[in-house]
Amino acid sequence: MIGSWQDPRRSVCLSCGSFGLTIFLKLARASNNHHHTMSEKLDELQNATVGMIVGVIEVLVLQPINYCKNMTQQKQPISFNPVIMYRGVGANCINMGSCTMVQFVVGGKLKGMVLQGEKRRLTGAEEMVCGMGGGFVSALVGSPLELIMIQQQRKGFSTLKTISDIATPNNIARGFTGSAVREAVWTCGYLSIPPIVRQNLMENYPDTFDTKDKARIPAALLGGLFGCYLSHPFDTIKTCMQGDIERATYGGFMDTAGKIWRNNGGVYGFYRGATFRYGRMVCAVFMMDALRDIISVALYPSAFK
Repeated sequence: MIGSWQDPRRSVCLSCGSFGLTIFLKLARASNNHHHTMSEKLDELQNATVGMIVGVIEVLVLQPINYCKNMTQQKQPISFNPVIMYRGVGANCINMGSCTMVQFVVGGKLKGMVLQGEKRRLTGAEEMVCGMGGGFVSALVGSPLELIMIQQQRKGFSTLKTISDIATPNNIARGFTGSAVREAVWTCGYLSIPPIVRQNLMENYPDTFDTKDKARIPAALLGGLFGCYLSHPFDTIKTCMQGDIERATYGGFMDTAGKIWRNNGGVYGFYRGATFRYGRMVCAVFMMDALRDIISVALYPSAFK
């Protein structure tokens, strides 16, 4: 057991993400010939299906990194026992699967509304606004499910026991504000930034980035950086609130923010666990960007002819 994110054994967690990234780098090559695979080409049901599959795969591969991030934010000891690291993975699969589904559906719908049948690419600003809209709406689903996962990670109770403990009006919406802002920024980071970066790299540096696969790596790095460091303070506030449903330490959103600031050295306190989260986000952005193309084309090839 360890209590500090600075312990060198954190590489065990990050290696899980690296392994997943390597696998999906190979898989992504299958999508190089589909440069216009975007969510606006699919209808709502198709986007929902793709989003659910992508979200569940991402959770199963990267759950250990997410566990380490949550424990670090709450100043709790980290265990490298896989049984403990994967506590709450069922709720997290439902969370990420349903949230990614909502983000794909709402993001795709907003893109369709912006385009209104026009045959053109979305501008960078349009991509970002559509992504943020999808993220904000998804928090309605994701925030309660994350509350279940975090309570399971803290206390080790069964899913049913955890649900019974939190299923009150006072608890079920705990951390929603932080979750909504975080999801809006994060969704923009993985759903909107990578296509913008990829397209610019391939158009402006065609000799270096002559395939979609090559441009995907820097796009994932930038998308993860954007999504992580802009949204992490809100994620820290949300995680601390959801880990303390008894309100022994943390009250509401502003009270929690104030205590994190005062008790953890100012801004630094809001970035506890950022190392783990950025590692996870880079892998997740790459995987989701690649899988969205691969799965969309595999399941609905007629949409891209």
